[in-house]
Amino acid sequence: MKGRLKLFIPLILFAVMGFFLFRGLSFNPQSMPSALIGQPFPEFALPSLSDPQQMITTDDLEGRVALVNIWATWCPACSHEHPFLNKLAAEQIVPIYGIDYKDERASALKWLANGGDPYQINIFDSEGKLGVDLGVFGAPETFVIDHLGVIRYRHVGIVDQRVWTNTLEPIVESLKLTAEQARLQGKSSSLVADRQE
Repeated sequence: MKGRLKLFIPLILFAVMGFFLFRGLSFNPQSMPSALIGQPFPEFALPSLSDPQQMITTDDLEGRVALVNIWATWCPACSHEHPFLNKLAAEQIVPIYGIDYKDERASALKWLANGGDPYQINIFDSEGKLGVDLGVFGAPETFVIDHLGVIRYRHVGIVDQRVWTNTLEPIVESLKLTAEQARLQGKSSSLVADRQE
């Protein structure tokens, strides 16, 4: 009897492994959860890619709904994504802020000079510290932030027309509407205060 049970052990192990493999395949790797959703963008002070003397801080990301794109010259997928980011930047729908992640400054500047620069702000994260704070696994990754600098969505992988139309654009437009409503409410509150004086 015990000898027969030993024959079924490999089959049972195979069935268990198959279950976990099937379950893993059902997850969407591009919609990875992040503990930072709903949290302010991590505090940082890092140099601009184009000017090592210019420091960029968290405050520079506030004020507008924006995309924050993690990229690098060593990333093949970033080369595939880049033309679409250039197209999106040309349409001026949403500002795109770049984080050049664990890269060489000279290579990155050459890459942008040759392929176009879609970024309104480009942060040079040579050691990957900001990437670690964001929980970045690699590049490309893209975060959507609201006008207050709060992270509202994280996309892992290439942003292309399909991802933009089906996922990111609706989020961006909704956040822009919320920002405009907040601006109008602030304006009307200020008018009421002026009248009361």
